[in-house]
Amino acid sequence: MKWMGLIFCSIIFLACHKKSGDKEILTINKMKGVMWDMIRADEWFTQTQFKDSLHKRTKENFELYEQVFKIHHINKAQYYNSYKYYEAHPIEFKVLIDSVNALAEREKWPGKPAPIPANPK
Repeated sequence: MKWMGLIFCSIIFLACHKKSGDKEILTINKMKGVMWDMIRADEWFTQTQFKDSLHKRTKENFELYEQVFKIHHINKAQYYNSYKYYEAHPIEFKVLIDSVNALAEREKWPGKPAPIPANPK
């Protein structure tokens, strides 16, 4: 009976391990930072492209992505495999997107506002 429990626990552990084939999936914490930097790189690229619309800069966008991957010590395949994994798992994807949103809000409002007194006199 102990062996059955051990086998069952092993199967559950292997089923829950975050791997897509043999490709390692980035954790939500790491993926959150990478996604936020990718969003910021896209925003910077979009803003600079509007200022200089005569200059085609599509290659520069991909160079920005490569810089983000290098900063986070990952590669393109790891990012896209992780993104596909989270996209296929809606509950984890929601946690990831909420984490990115919370990170964006913290960056937008770095200081905590002072509390408003309940009974101002």
